[in-house]
Amino acid sequence: MGLFSFFTQELAIDLGTANTIIIYNDKVVVDEPSIVATDRKTGKLIAIGKEARQMQGKTHENIMTVRPLRDGVIADFNAAEQMIRGMIKLINKRSRLFTPALRIVICIPSGSTEVEIRAVRDSAEQADGRDVYMIYEPMAAALGIGLNVEESQGHMVVDIGGGTTEIAVISLGGIVCNKSERIAGDTFTADIQAYMRQQHNIKIGERTAEDIKITVGAALADLDNPPEDYLVHGPNLMTSLPIEVPVNYQEIAHCLEKSLSKIETAVLNVLEMTPPELYADIVKSGIYLTGGGALLRGLDKRLSDKIKIPFIVAEDPLHAVARGTGIALKNVETCKFLMR
Repeated sequence: MGLFSFFTQELAIDLGTANTIIIYNDKVVVDEPSIVATDRKTGKLIAIGKEARQMQGKTHENIMTVRPLRDGVIADFNAAEQMIRGMIKLINKRSRLFTPALRIVICIPSGSTEVEIRAVRDSAEQADGRDVYMIYEPMAAALGIGLNVEESQGHMVVDIGGGTTEIAVISLGGIVCNKSERIAGDTFTADIQAYMRQQHNIKIGERTAEDIKITVGAALADLDNPPEDYLVHGPNLMTSLPIEVPVNYQEIAHCLEKSLSKIETAVLNVLEMTPPELYADIVKSGIYLTGGGALLRGLDKRLSDKIKIPFIVAEDPLHAVARGTGIALKNVETCKFLMR
């Protein structure tokens, strides 16, 4: 095995719309925003991850920042390949005599079409992946939070990422019923941008809206320990003069209402499709929330009150899918749910 591992590098990649996480040797070695900056003229890569995010919305005409994934799937094939290649380079900073062959397990939304799956596989292969396996995100999330997916017990996972919300019922090592809803973190960010424009007459960029979501984002207008207001600076849409607007969590809960209702409906749709025996298991064990959206204040309470089943926010929900992908990588030979 020693010689094999010398020639082969095994990576688990959570290729997310918002963040890309890479696990190597059971450790998170890369956790960067899924964004690249390229030169418009030559197409050459200038920056990836945090460095490229710093440039977002601040570039001149020769530099272009691109988010290669939209709604959980690859929207720009070349940018995705450059990003995967660049992020793998972040691990292999030491110069080696030769490049090791890569064995990669990469996760994909459960609602992916054949074409979308093909795009992920091709970009991983273009980035020097020799053996590329794929795993559905809800399955990876279930593994990552420590559920035994092989047993004859029903588990339900709601993974709210950047581009998609994945809802799935898992039993006996497979997905029994699922729904992939294209309403997630990016939708929340767009909702906040629209709200600030309509209510406060202030124009804000994607980065600022993201910061508002993280700092004062909430799913309930009544929280036990509310966050402090967030001060937003920007131009007034009418006069173009600078204005300063304080935003509180109640406003954000109000502006996310529509999107959160759609997620509730999607969860109810999946519960409707669930066989009664598995439904009984889920009522007993609860529904697990993972992904960045699970960090929205009061979301678990809101969903529990609405659906009458306890919702549990997983420990470190941001890395749950990546951890599960890492577990699948260690058990490539025995995991029946991995796809080639």
